[in-house]
Amino acid sequence: MTITEDRYRMLLGASTALADQPTVKAVLQSLRGVLSSTSRLHGAELYVLSDDGESLSSFEFDRDPDAPAIKRGAKLVLTGLVAQVLNEQKPVFVRDLSLAMLEHPDMAPFAAEVAGRSTYLFPVSTAQKRYGILSTPKLQGQQFAPEDVEMLSALASHVAVALECAVARDTVERYHREVVKQRDQLSLLLEINNHIVTKLEADELFQAVAGSMRKHLGNDLTSLWLFNKQSGSLERRFLDFPTGKGFLDKVVVVEPTKLWSEWSLLRTPQYYSPCGADIPPVLREASRAESLLSAVLVPLMGADGPLGLLTMCSRRADGFNEADRDLLSQIGTQTSLVLENALAYGRLRASRDDLEEQRLYLESEIESEFNFEDIVGKSAAIRKVLDQVMIVAPTSSTVLLHGETGTGKELVARALHNLSPRRERTFVRLNCAAIPSGLVESELFGHEKGAFTGALIQKKGRFELADHGTLFLDEIGDITMDLQPKLLRALQEQEFERLGSTKTIHVDVRLIAATHRDLESMIRNNQFREDLFYRLRVFPIEIPPLRERREDIQLLVHFFVARFSRRMQKRIRSVPRPAMEALVNADWPGNIRELENFIERCVILTQGDELNVPHTELRRSAGRAIVSAGSTFEQAERQAILDALKSASGRIAGNGGAAERLGLKRTTLQNKMRRLSITRADYSA
Repeated sequence: MTITEDRYRMLLGASTALADQPTVKAVLQSLRGVLSSTSRLHGAELYVLSDDGESLSSFEFDRDPDAPAIKRGAKLVLTGLVAQVLNEQKPVFVRDLSLAMLEHPDMAPFAAEVAGRSTYLFPVSTAQKRYGILSTPKLQGQQFAPEDVEMLSALASHVAVALECAVARDTVERYHREVVKQRDQLSLLLEINNHIVTKLEADELFQAVAGSMRKHLGNDLTSLWLFNKQSGSLERRFLDFPTGKGFLDKVVVVEPTKLWSEWSLLRTPQYYSPCGADIPPVLREASRAESLLSAVLVPLMGADGPLGLLTMCSRRADGFNEADRDLLSQIGTQTSLVLENALAYGRLRASRDDLEEQRLYLESEIESEFNFEDIVGKSAAIRKVLDQVMIVAPTSSTVLLHGETGTGKELVARALHNLSPRRERTFVRLNCAAIPSGLVESELFGHEKGAFTGALIQKKGRFELADHGTLFLDEIGDITMDLQPKLLRALQEQEFERLGSTKTIHVDVRLIAATHRDLESMIRNNQFREDLFYRLRVFPIEIPPLRERREDIQLLVHFFVARFSRRMQKRIRSVPRPAMEALVNADWPGNIRELENFIERCVILTQGDELNVPHTELRRSAGRAIVSAGSTFEQAERQAILDALKSASGRIAGNGGAAERLGLKRTTLQNKMRRLSITRADYSA
């Protein structure tokens, strides 16, 4: 009775010990400890039945150091004694373990190591399920007592319960891990979706997306490559590499390899080693320098085909898991949507900016005062000009307008634009003499933010504004020598770079240039490039001065009188005959601009319905001309400058200024004024 009580007490202790173990391996280890006082086991091995019920595989074991090194997962075939244990659910004694192992291919190599040993096979089952077999081999020469078999059989039932709990716990933990993983994946996808909704700027958007992926996936690098359909190359548009050493910063354009092209067509994420895969060599070397060991490439597909590639790299060899392929595919889908939205938004914004800049430019043009609204005249000289305009307007050839200041060169340029196929696009003008020489290049070609002091924002130049339109460069002779080669290149190649940028911009611009200077004489004096002159002088048009078309003066007078009368709300019905004769016979060295300004002054002075023409001013101009003829050259030069300053109301530079009237640069006129001791008091009265 005492022996029986001891065994029951031992069984109760074993049950308690088994119940306290957290894992199946710990259960098997405690099993040998419980039986150590009555029998010595050589080990304990648990074989679990497969889901299909066709075989058993090693699930867990607790062996002596000299036991055969049978690996976890080794299989037992459901034959012989093994099948008998499962079918009868009773313990089976195996007298020679080595012979039994020969029946199983995974065990046969270890049969010699267990020669002479015996074992008992116990069914491991609960009321709900058959789990497998528990094998308890003994050392050679040792026997199983009936009490040991009874005890082990009872303990096998406890192992089954422990196994059921362990399996249930593993299932719960696995389910929990899957739920956590799905939660993290959904969290990442939700973050990316929120970025798509809240951010429209491409750089800001991809920076946020890359940060989210780095946080969830643990990658070191994220880069975005776009296909250039024209060149066939891949251009890197975005790189997020906070821990990078700078080796990849310079790799911005690569030619796609055959492997990359094939992967793009597969539309599924592809794993590779950036240091050894068939990727562009320059990218492979940079990746090796950055110690990048693993990478994944996600093709980005749009509605019209491949858009580009999203690549993520890690400095860990196992940086990406095959199980993440579905997640990466969804990220690729979302990134493709991000990319299409960003590209569409970029195109819309660029179009909007172009339209806005053209609108602002046109508004400024409308607000500015033109010399006159239409070409007025019927003389042979002006008809010749109009005939030439009709001939060259339909082409895209460069036109050079030459004539004195105030003859209407800009009006002829507008006529050329309005009669050309480009009339629906913008007519952009630039007076090269009205802008400081240091800023002309910026005005022509634009600049990037920070290109020079004061460049606070990016600005487009006149060439970009005039794309597919017409660019009119007035006073082309005032462009400096160092800028002329750049202008020549822009004319010949139809391309240029903004100040502070290396990106080449291509345009389609028709150029019309105008000047009052003798460019051929400037060429001889090394003031103007000969190659630029011939590039400009494809179709020259000479604009006649007003003194060569006196028959048009009467038409111009009536035109200006009507225009200024409407503006000043006056009713001027006629021009006295003597006044008209004086106007027709005047020299008008300032040409139509001078005539326009004089008529405006006459309309201001007129109180009735007949134009009041101050004849004394016309006679004074003639008298000054007679006096000047008998004076010295220096006196004549001084008088001409004073007359120009007075006509310009004291203004030296700018539109209608004294420098423009005299055909001089502002700096040249100021030097002459200092040399001739001309002060403001001499012309302000």
